Amino acid sequence: MSQLGKTYGEFQIGAKDKSPAVTITDAHIILFASLSGDYNPLHIDEEFAKKTPFKTRIAHGLLSVSVLSGYLGQLLSGTAIAFLGAHYKFTAPVKIGDTIHAETEIINKKDVAKYNGGVVTIKMQIKNQRGEVCVDGEASAMVSNTRLW
Repeated sequence: MSQLGKTYGEFQIGAKDKSPAVTITDAHIILFASLSGDYNPLHIDEEFAKKTPFKTRIAHGLLSVSVLSGYLGQLLSGTAIAFLGAHYKFTAPVKIGDTIHAETEIINKKDVAKYNGGVVTIKMQIKNQRGEVCVDGEASAMVSNTRLW
């Protein structure tokens, strides 16, 4: 992926893309817990987690979403006027050692002449190395027809 994102005109409905993969480690989970303040024992206490339906510690859902967020940031770098929102569901756990990546598909565009661009709606998923969907959702952003920097 280039350092500059796509302009509104460069997005095509139906276009798909995929991020580089990242393998989730214990360090990722501990650092995310520290940053977010979410010390739920399901994420940081192996003995507690063994007693749950997951049988082991799992990553924070928002840690997985962060992989997606970073990828969307690259996709829209230098062209996003505003991030308008996102909604997602957590459909499968991400465990230490899982390798995850983001997949996106452009599902809608709406011209907004006032902003010399428009709203792009992106279907987004996080999948693990087995192809299981761990996070499923959509995001939308106001995107310029020209590079902003």
